Amino acid sequence: MNRTRMIGTSLLAALLLATSAFYLGRKTVQPADTAATTSAADGRKVLYWHDPMVPGQRFDKPGKSPFMDMQLVPMYADSATGAANGGGVQVSPTVQQNLGIRYANVRRAETSTSFDAVGTVQFDERLNVAVQTRVAGYVERLSVRAPMERVRKGQALATVFAPEWLGPQNEFLALRRSGVAPELVAAARDRMRAMSIPDELVRRSEESGTAQARYVLSAPSDGVVAELGVREGVAVTPGMTLFRIAGLEKVWAVAEIPEAQAVRLVRGQKVKAMLQADAARSFNGTLDEILPEVSGSTRTLKARFEVDNKNGGLTPGMLLRLQVAGPTSTRLVVPSEAVIRTGKRAVVIVRKADGTFEPRDVSLGADQGDDTEVVSGLSEGDQVVASGQFLIDSEARLRSVLGNMAASEPAATPAATLHKAEGKVESVAPDGITISHGPVATLKWPSMTMGFAKASPDAFADIKPGDRVRFEFKEGGPTGYELVSIERAERGAKQ
Repeated sequence: MNRTRMIGTSLLAALLLATSAFYLGRKTVQPADTAATTSAADGRKVLYWHDPMVPGQRFDKPGKSPFMDMQLVPMYADSATGAANGGGVQVSPTVQQNLGIRYANVRRAETSTSFDAVGTVQFDERLNVAVQTRVAGYVERLSVRAPMERVRKGQALATVFAPEWLGPQNEFLALRRSGVAPELVAAARDRMRAMSIPDELVRRSEESGTAQARYVLSAPSDGVVAELGVREGVAVTPGMTLFRIAGLEKVWAVAEIPEAQAVRLVRGQKVKAMLQADAARSFNGTLDEILPEVSGSTRTLKARFEVDNKNGGLTPGMLLRLQVAGPTSTRLVVPSEAVIRTGKRAVVIVRKADGTFEPRDVSLGADQGDDTEVVSGLSEGDQVVASGQFLIDSEARLRSVLGNMAASEPAATPAATLHKAEGKVESVAPDGITISHGPVATLKWPSMTMGFAKASPDAFADIKPGDRVRFEFKEGGPTGYELVSIERAERGAKQ
């Protein structure tokens, strides 16, 4: 029991110490009367000091902020005047350094519509050759026994025995031996040609004096046997495809291109292809065809690229990374991090020649890596804020220059909530009243002293410093909270 009581006593003492330190800090730096002015070391007139991270609170002397672990920042008279005249918001060099603000220049850069895609290697169907027989017979010997074997032009593929060719050849040889008219011999030769008997076979018959029924099918071009339609010993018929040879001098790379990028493609466009497995091996190609087919699920079009493959390094099924080169042009660009996107708007913070800042609506083009193309809103040489723009926006809101960057976007505005409190008037100024008030239940605020804005300079003209008042306020105004009504505790409302 004694140990529990000692722990409770220690916690209570720590809580009291923290509460005392908080109120002591608030009393050490009190809010200022906006009419008071002071001169800084450089001769500039200081209106008040404030904490940039807590808009609305003003203090009459420098010191450490009671809210943050940082020094208060002065508000100079010339800064306030510039803001009032719409000249932008000024931020002191010290604050800029503390916020880590960086700048970037709007510049012109060469941009292109090039993009990357992944394609699959396929045979170029235009290089396919079919090897057929035009006579009935059977395959006596098969020289190529497996699909996808590489063959050279003139290489033997199979030996076919064609019995139907024996009769015409014997008739031709008999006519030659009988010494008939040359016209009859020529007619017999034409008959053999009409039956598709190869000239080589007829020549061998003439040389040997014996009809020839066996002939060799050879490869008409280099490539691979993409299709093997026979086996040794099987019968063949006229028009039957025995082999299909696919050329490899050129191949197709078929890629699926999104609709947004497909509209930039033009036939004949150059492409550089690299192996997905080995980027050091590259190949040149061109856009051959955009297939008139759109995928309903992926919303992509198929593009067929013709890729040079003279060295035979590409085979069907390989993956290629295609770098499609587009036309280049010179455009204005800014770093992508400098753009604030608020949904329907794109805004950048521009640093003006006099050192002040202002927002600028811009129209954006395509992303170019770390940069973004600017279509309108900026000029070459303009200086924009690349980092810290959100903190500058907070500083600008304090001075009612930039306002809420999303204010112009249509949105449902909820009704303002009124908050009530009682307190003592500390000071009165044309733009606000400083009040030491008690707790505000609706905001869960403790007792504190703070400034409230007035809707107009002549509002609440009868309220004087030292008055005990009851008042209502709402969120809004230059300081963050604005008085709606105020009355002395013993008299009626003063509007």
